[in-house]
Order: sequence, then structure tokens, then C-alpha cells
Amino acid sequence: MTAQRFGGAGRSFSAENASLNLLPGTPMRRRSLFAAALLCAIAAPPAWSQAWPSRAVRIVVPAPAGSSLDIVARLLAEKLKDRWGQPVLVDNKPGAGGMLGVDVAAKAPPDGHTLALGFNGPIAFAPFLYKKMPYDPAKDLLPVVMTTSQPNVLAVNAKLPIHSVKEFVDWARARDGKTNYASLGQGSSAHLTMALMMNEAGFTATHVPFNGSPPAAFAVAQGEADASFMTAPALLPHVKSGKVRMLATSAAQRPDSLKDLPTLAESGYPQVESLAWNGLFTAAGTPAAVVSKINADVNAALRDPTVVALLDSQGLTAAGGSADDFKRLLDADAKRWGAIIQKAGIRLDQ
Repeated sequence: MTAQRFGGAGRSFSAENASLNLLPGTPMRRRSLFAAALLCAIAAPPAWSQAWPSRAVRIVVPAPAGSSLDIVARLLAEKLKDRWGQPVLVDNKPGAGGMLGVDVAAKAPPDGHTLALGFNGPIAFAPFLYKKMPYDPAKDLLPVVMTTSQPNVLAVNAKLPIHSVKEFVDWARARDGKTNYASLGQGSSAHLTMALMMNEAGFTATHVPFNGSPPAAFAVAQGEADASFMTAPALLPHVKSGKVRMLATSAAQRPDSLKDLPTLAESGYPQVESLAWNGLFTAAGTPAAVVSKINADVNAALRDPTVVALLDSQGLTAAGGSADDFKRLLDADAKRWGAIIQKAGIRLDQ
């Protein structure tokens, strides 16, 4: 009988060699059984690549229920549970500018069963804002896939006599620092975009941080805050009720979901460009094959027409792409905003 061989150029392994040459002095039957077991181990892929996920997958959302992050996570969870044959649990853990939730994934076992839906603040901005962080984004986390991106929207309380960016800037200048603005938290994209806007437009305002977009949007709707920069999903219910007015987007070009709003560039402030992205991260050390599987399955979910339509209705744009694509975006975002943060002298742990 011809011996079956395994291996690439320059090396081979045969069942005949295994049964005759392994463990000299061992009875033939035992040597044959050993050889068979060894061949199975060589031929079979690693157990984790076959079994993943072997239990429920947890998506930690570092923002409250009703936020844009929460909407994205729950849409993906609904699609991925069928692909993975396991429950996909959404776990909201807001706090510390998003670092509380991201830290959960950074310290989880590196097996892909715990993911965090991270965003600009706790990933790209925080290293420039804090001297100490509970994790190192570059060392403790692996970017898996970008899920959505969306511009921030400049919005004001609808009772204010403001219907354009120019009117907002003129009004804020005239109030000489008495204007206030809500954000999603210290060091959030909302916070830094308004800081950039103030620097470019030449006015001052008081920062009022909230724990996520729903309470920040509610504060603007109730008149507790005059204005805010944030993504559209949390604003839209208040826009529809007539309590909040959206003025402009911070995208370079008008997104399809907000095509009736001018951009800040069109309004005279081309430097105030800000995209709020989000994406999935897992603990460093997670096997590459697991990262690749999650990436592929999330990309497939993001191409689903139902998911695309639901995201679009919330002012969100499905992203996707490779893990390497996502990492390049992270590096570029950190470089750009790091320079802005340092120039503005913003520190949150002094």
C-alpha cells in the first residue's frame, strides 16, 4: 500500500514512517494507534477555529441605551446571533468618557467572546487627554472592524433665535461666555468638536458634560443647554417634536441621510470637520482566525439591505472593511486630533 504523505516542499510525513519508526520497542499495535492519533492532530485545524463561538458573545457598549452606539450594537447582535449560533448579548456600560466599557474588553480573555463597540473618545482621544488610563489602546486592544461613521451635528434649542451657523456664532459672541453646550462626556467627540468650533469661530462657552448622547440631547431639548455637537440619532426624536433645531453637519460633504443640512465648510468653517466613528475591538492576543471570522461576519451583516436602511434612517452610515483598514483610520484620527488637543491645551486629569 502506498504511504499517504503530508507536508509541503522539503518535508513530508507518512503513516508508514509513523507506525514503523516512532517509539522503538513499542508493540506494533500501540505504535499504529499513536501514529493515527498524531496524523489526526496534524490534519485537524485548531479546536478554537472550529468551535468559535463556543458560548455567548458579549458586546460591551460604553454608552447608555438609546445612544447611536446602542442602536448599532443591537442591530448587529440580531444579525450575528443567527450566523454564530450563539446568543449575542449587548451590555451597556457607560462612564468615564467610554473608558469604563472599553476597559472590560481590554481585560477580557483573548478569545473573541467579549467585544467592545469603541469610538473616538476612549480609543483615539484619551491617550492625549489623560496621563493615566486603565488600558493602552495600542497594546491591550485589537481593532476588528469599523461598524459605522457619521458626522456630528451642530444643534440648538429650538426656542433660541438661531436658524443658521452664522446666527449661532453671532449669538454666542454677543453673550460673551454665557452660552453653554452639552456633550457626551469629557473628551468625547462632541466635546472636542465644539472646542475646535470655538477656536475657529472666536467665541467661548461653558462645557456641560453628560453621560452619553440621550441625556445630552434631552438637556438641549429642555433648554438646560443651549447647544451641542453630537450624532443625529439621539437628536432626531427632539427634532421631530420641535424642541431641537439642527444647523449643520461636521462632514466634508453632506451625507445622504442628512442631505438637507449644510456642512460647516459650506457655512464658512472648513477646519471644523469631525466624524464620529465606531467599531468593534477585542483583547490583544485574540487569535487572528477569530478576528478574521468576526470581521467577515460583521461585514456581511453591514451589507444586509435591512441593516443599511435602518442605519440610514438613524443618520448612520454603514462602514465595514478590513481590520487593517480600521487600524489605519485609528492611527490617522489619533494623529490629527492629538495635534488639536495639544494645541488647545486640553487635559482632563490635571
